[in-house]
Amino acid sequence: MRKAVVEFIGTFFLVLTIGCTGIAAGAGVIPPLAIGAILMVMIFAGGHVSGAHYNPAVTLGVYMRGRLPTSDLVPYWTAQIGGALAAAALVVYHRGEAPAVFEPNVGKAFSAELLYTFALVWVVLNVATAKGNAGNSFYGLAIGFTVLAGAFSVGNISGGAFNPAVAVGAMALHMLPWHLVWLYLVANMLAAAAAATTFKLVNPEDR
Repeated sequence: MRKAVVEFIGTFFLVLTIGCTGIAAGAGVIPPLAIGAILMVMIFAGGHVSGAHYNPAVTLGVYMRGRLPTSDLVPYWTAQIGGALAAAALVVYHRGEAPAVFEPNVGKAFSAELLYTFALVWVVLNVATAKGNAGNSFYGLAIGFTVLAGAFSVGNISGGAFNPAVAVGAMALHMLPWHLVWLYLVANMLAAAAAATTFKLVNPEDR
């Protein structure tokens, strides 16, 4: 339960920041910086309790890597989606829905989400679960900056979710279209599985 609470809180503030900066500031440098920063600090805050995934794709990657029990999968995913929807509801209360739905090109968006979700999960597995980096103090910064780089690079192509919970929260805010929910779920989870598989191939001794 305490792990699920931490996952709820972290995902809540991540989506709250996305909703508030995306609606209030629009395009520009502020949203990616704020999103990368809130993810970084929430990872440092909750990493010692739940691992600070705040992302169903990261949870899948950590599970496939062998660092999460099967019994934690559904509670993590439920808490993450719940936190995203709760944040979306609060953003709507404070600011209203987004003025326009971002309609990405399906092929380009799928590619962007696949690549940068792979990068995100790859970084998480290497800085937060690898034996060679055990006890490091930079894991939150590395993960936050990966999302920051992805948001700057392909935010205008896919919306820069890299996270099924973020995608669902953005759809609840009408920032992304509901009919493309499959794109984010498939691309993000496929990328997570690919990152976990690659990690195990590159680090066969790190079990």
